[in-house]
Amino acid sequence: MRSVQITEAKAHFSGLLAAVEAGETVLIMRRNQVIARLVPDTPIMAAEAFAQLWNDGESIDFIAPTDVRPEPVEPL
Repeated sequence: MRSVQITEAKAHFSGLLAAVEAGETVLIMRRNQVIARLVPDTPIMAAEAFAQLWNDGESIDFIAPTDVRPEPVEPL
């Protein structure tokens, strides 16, 4: 994991993005505190995202909110 100050990040942004594309995580620092983290994108399938919910064995009950009538507005 690489750490860079903001000024270096601005000057070498495309190089940092290339490093992230290669799988590296880059921390952006200001006064030695992390303010941002560049991480590689890891797309996942919906089945992976909800696998834990499905594996719990409990049924998931989604309840839609009741419809609310629109408020009247003044004509322009």
